[in-house]
Amino acid sequence: MKIVFMGTPEFAVPSLKKLIEHHEVLAVFTQPDRPKGRGNKLTMSAVKTEALKNNISVYQPVKIKNDNESIELLKKLEPDFIIVVAFGQILPKAILDIPKYGCINLHASLLPKYRGAAPINWAIINGETKTGNTTMLMDVGLDTGDMLLKNEIEISGNLTAGELHDMLMLSGADLLINTIEKLSKNEIIPTKQDDSCSSYASMLSKDLGRINWKLESKQIKNLVRGLNPWPIAYTEYKGKTMKIFDADIINSKSSSLPGCINNVTKNGIEVSTGNGVLLLRKIQFPGGKPLSVEEFIKGNTIETGVILG
Repeated sequence: MKIVFMGTPEFAVPSLKKLIEHHEVLAVFTQPDRPKGRGNKLTMSAVKTEALKNNISVYQPVKIKNDNESIELLKKLEPDFIIVVAFGQILPKAILDIPKYGCINLHASLLPKYRGAAPINWAIINGETKTGNTTMLMDVGLDTGDMLLKNEIEISGNLTAGELHDMLMLSGADLLINTIEKLSKNEIIPTKQDDSCSSYASMLSKDLGRINWKLESKQIKNLVRGLNPWPIAYTEYKGKTMKIFDADIINSKSSSLPGCINNVTKNGIEVSTGNGVLLLRKIQFPGGKPLSVEEFIKGNTIETGVILG
């Protein structure tokens, strides 16, 4: 099949690799290079890097929906499919109508749940026990197109968003190849999404990471997991930001106020929550590296009785 690929972050790279193996990738569209790091050096997207490795032409429109040059180019390429994986831009109807078999999007949730920008994170934050990938025929809405194929992944109690991202990234690439093969042979009947069952996974912000210690232990643990590796859950310890990378639930009650540090051992920091105690296992303070509590307390002190805020 003749494919045009649209994607930007690392999540999209395995899909691009699989497409290069199995089909003819005519061109790649990705977001413009962005300033990154302390030096604000212009950096290529992960997808652009992979495309250039394979000598595939790369196009980086600022806003593809208003870019007549891109639309005309796509018409000339006459792709069988346009494949979209975390591209980061909305496609207009003028583009959706170009490919022979349509535009297919790979989305990292079991649609119609978790439409939007951060489905992996919100599935964990909300305590879901399973998620997956969905391929769909794109329409002008946000993740509202007719569904094609799905795969499911169990979410274990300690899985982080970063770990789940990598699992979905790899299984999603296989799902895409399967979708292209079956759709081109008319072996899939597209299924409309039930909008009444939909939910929205909004973009993440750093503010989302501030912990409310009045919540139940499980809710706080899910927030810690769901925001790892970015933007990371955090709290205030004696006026300093303490980032929390790993936490676990202790089966005991506490008479202390929520957020109170009850005990500190090499196993972690025991903190009261709205319904029990949470054990903080891995933390980071400004200017330092993420460390296990066991490592951190070798050279630093965490005081009991302090209320985290």
